[in-house]
Amino acid sequence: MSGDTPSLQRPTTRAARLSAIEQALLTHVVTSQSQLSEILSNQGIEVTQATLSRDLDEMNAVKVRTASGSMAYAIEPMPKHSASSHSSSDANRAKGEQQMTRVLSGLVTSVAAARNLVVVHTPSGAAQYVASVIDKQPMTDILGTIAGDDTVMMICTDDDTARTSAEWLLSLASQGRDKADRA
Repeated sequence: MSGDTPSLQRPTTRAARLSAIEQALLTHVVTSQSQLSEILSNQGIEVTQATLSRDLDEMNAVKVRTASGSMAYAIEPMPKHSASSHSSSDANRAKGEQQMTRVLSGLVTSVAAARNLVVVHTPSGAAQYVASVIDKQPMTDILGTIAGDDTVMMICTDDDTARTSAEWLLSLASQGRDKADRA
């Protein structure tokens, strides 16, 4: 072995391409689609201009003025909130919480915090769906989720966030159950 560090290998999926585009925009000053296409090509990702244009639009990428005065692509952040912060608009937060309440109320059997982790138990076969709903929420203090068959592990930035997130998830799951019990 030559001692070279292994290069990142990406599958040829749409999700991998979008991830590569996001990474390129975060690590390079990209002023044109042709420049972005070249960066992707160097990573072994061949993409047409039309596909690249659709990807950038879907990712909410816009051209912004840089400090040097030139225009470069940047991903405009989606409205974010954390389980411990109420900084996002009430409408966006309410919509996300309504979706989570619908899912969590029928599929969460228990929630517990352990250090910076939150463990969510579900019926058999439901964990990956619950994790995907959690992942789609724009929460800044949740680093990601890992799902098995009946357990989701949320990785939080710190212990306090994990405790607050566990309480929040349990509250959402209980809200849905309360509504179902009254019906």
